[in-house]
Amino acid sequence: MMKFVRPLLGGVALLAGSAMPVLAADLYEPPVIEYEPEPVAFGGWYLRGHIGMSNQRVDSLYNVLFDDIPGLAVVDKNFEAGPIGGIGAGYQFNKWLRVDGVVEYRGEVGFHGLDLWNDGVDDRFNKYSAKKSEWLLMANAYADLGEFRGITPYIGAGIGASRNTIHSFRDEGIDPFGSPTLAYADSASKWNFAWALHAGVGIKATERMTIDLGYSFLNLGDAKSGDIVAYDGTNNVDNPMHFRDITSHDFKLGVRYSFY
Repeated sequence: MMKFVRPLLGGVALLAGSAMPVLAADLYEPPVIEYEPEPVAFGGWYLRGHIGMSNQRVDSLYNVLFDDIPGLAVVDKNFEAGPIGGIGAGYQFNKWLRVDGVVEYRGEVGFHGLDLWNDGVDDRFNKYSAKKSEWLLMANAYADLGEFRGITPYIGAGIGASRNTIHSFRDEGIDPFGSPTLAYADSASKWNFAWALHAGVGIKATERMTIDLGYSFLNLGDAKSGDIVAYDGTNNVDNPMHFRDITSHDFKLGVRYSFY
């Protein structure tokens, strides 16, 4: 009898031993580790620079002597196109909003003007010429309108100050006796409130560099010449020439380099 019991007990022990790891494995549950992806950082500082051309206009000319000349009409008042260049720094808050500050030098351009009037006997005229330049300080905000295959259109606006300088002003005319006259003025500068509207596209060249093709409409405020003095030194009244409401259509090629 014992010879049958011993093999049976051994088989039971063997089965029990083999079942223990299975039961232990079933009872053990490994801890669940949840990984949260790190948030993607977006935003940071960038540097920018641009060059371009200005296309400027002046709304009106005014001199205190105009008040004593009935019927005077300014028939020509044109600025030449000129170069511009600026540098600045900005901050990109997210994919849609960025701001920057810019210092811009607006290079010297020529001015040509003409007025017509009648002294009661004869028709007369004055031809004007001058040079103008500006320093512009501007703070801007832009809305980027979404990226399409590396191209991001944007719109924006800015406010700031413009230091407008007029120099080399000349006034050539004809006196009542038919003789040529000449008057001149020293240079003068004037600070003005300035504002701008922007539009353009950014073209992604590398991970950090963006090519910027931009347009800006600028209002630069007013400018004035120095006191106008006759060729013989006559100067009976302080009468600078005022250039009122100067605006410009600017076209620019720029680069933005980001540090994020």
